[in-house]
Amino acid sequence: MSGPQPTTATGIEVVTHGRVPADLVAYARYKVLQACRHTRRPIPHVRLKLSYWEDTPVSRPARAQANVDLDGRLLRGEVTAPTMREAVDLLEDRLRRRLARAARHWEARRGSRPGPEGWRHGSAGRHPLAYFPRPVQERRVVRHKSYEPARTTPDEAVFDMDLLDYDVHLFTDETTGQDAVVYRAGPTGYRLARLRPADRPAPATAVPLTVSDRPAPRLTLAEAVDRLNLTDQPFLFFADVTDGRGRLLYHRYDGHYGLVTPAG
Repeated sequence: MSGPQPTTATGIEVVTHGRVPADLVAYARYKVLQACRHTRRPIPHVRLKLSYWEDTPVSRPARAQANVDLDGRLLRGEVTAPTMREAVDLLEDRLRRRLARAARHWEARRGSRPGPEGWRHGSAGRHPLAYFPRPVQERRVVRHKSYEPARTTPDEAVFDMDLLDYDVHLFTDETTGQDAVVYRAGPTGYRLARLRPADRPAPATAVPLTVSDRPAPRLTLAEAVDRLNLTDQPFLFFADVTDGRGRLLYHRYDGHYGLVTPAG
């Protein structure tokens, strides 16, 4: 019997930015279709975005991103590389591993919880995404995404972060009711931060994560931008001064900022 096959035909929408030759667009479409063959769940649509930064001081100017509708749930992969062909090959590998991890997770939910080895395997060899070195005075908050974070466990938040191929993910901690983030850091590879340190022991998780004991700073958006510029970190989790809810400010690939806020 052959390997997993998609249960519906996959339609791929391709968007390009910069100089991306037609043969590489066709190559990317083929490679993504190959990756999608590694799941039995329906994939009705994929959005593939290929970008190439010409004449910039970025060492990995080719960027490939795929947003996959996996049976109603978003699965995402994003990579950068010196050439577009390398980026496409890396993206295919990234999507294959994410589809395999999603399948293991759904199987685990039928029975026992996944073990730590299942989580750590997928994070090996990850290359940090580069972003355009835009001068500080030119940076703007160009994307504002508002949604109500899911009330879930840190385990589920890490799974969602991996499925979305993010380095940080905003959610509402099921145990404390606080806005929180999980992100890639620390000796275990994953770390949890809440708005305020919890007055209870660290949660028992299948994912081997560390827990921050520092409260999130209470800032305006302008103050958060200033702090992110000073620290030169990829993101900043903070409490907004107006409502006390968690906010996530992050560097975009184009050198500008994105902001994630809770809806309502």
